Amino acid sequence: MKITSHSQGAPCWVDLATTDQVAAKAFYADLFGWDCQDNPMDEAGNVFYTMAMVDGAFVGGMYEQPQDQREAGIPPHWMIHLAVDDVDAIAARVPELGGTVGAPPFDVFEAGRMSIISDPAGAHVAFWQAKGHIGTGVKSEPNTIHWCELLTQDPDTATAFYAELLGMESETLTMAEEGAYTILLSGGVGASGIMAMPVHLRERGVPAHWSVYFQIEDVEAAVAHVTAAGGRVALPPKDIPMVGRIAYLLDPQGAGFGLTQPE
Repeated sequence: MKITSHSQGAPCWVDLATTDQVAAKAFYADLFGWDCQDNPMDEAGNVFYTMAMVDGAFVGGMYEQPQDQREAGIPPHWMIHLAVDDVDAIAARVPELGGTVGAPPFDVFEAGRMSIISDPAGAHVAFWQAKGHIGTGVKSEPNTIHWCELLTQDPDTATAFYAELLGMESETLTMAEEGAYTILLSGGVGASGIMAMPVHLRERGVPAHWSVYFQIEDVEAAVAHVTAAGGRVALPPKDIPMVGRIAYLLDPQGAGFGLTQPE
């Protein structure tokens, strides 16, 4: 599905903070068939932001993880960006609703304006107010973003936080094995999901976090490709009613990402 704009609260971009940008670029380009474009971020041309594309449409980005993040023990990760109409107004309300503003609103050249926050459970997410760059130009096609979801210890609090902050509605479904699953609606359309942190992850001390799922034509083949390339399987392929077949993986640097093969 080609996209020319994103409604408030909808995931509009994902980018990867990684410890080896060159290797990560090769890994994802090989897995998804992405075309990658390196954009210099400093005058010396030593720092790049990689933009990934499918059929000429932007899908996501990658960059070398800053040293302060590594020293703080933050692992490589995909950051989810949610579209907002006014990032300054949104960021100003985060503390009153129980969240924390980690990076106050700032301009990203002429592309847009963004802020990074933590919700009440500590999950990090970015808000993006588009200017010259709307974010991803395609979704829910092979090798593009299909879905984003939040795993958290308190789904009710998280739902109230995002719904109030972003002016979204929600609906909760009951799924057989997974239990309650909440969908945040943007413009009346399902935009992202919220679910309780599975017990086995909670017992391991995994913090609340947002995840991205990329659509794929053959989950089993993709999983085999990832493991052969040095990645690992966190959740083997399984069928989810009304969703399709999914898997969750770690790339060779340790960043988690999901795959979805829709019904």
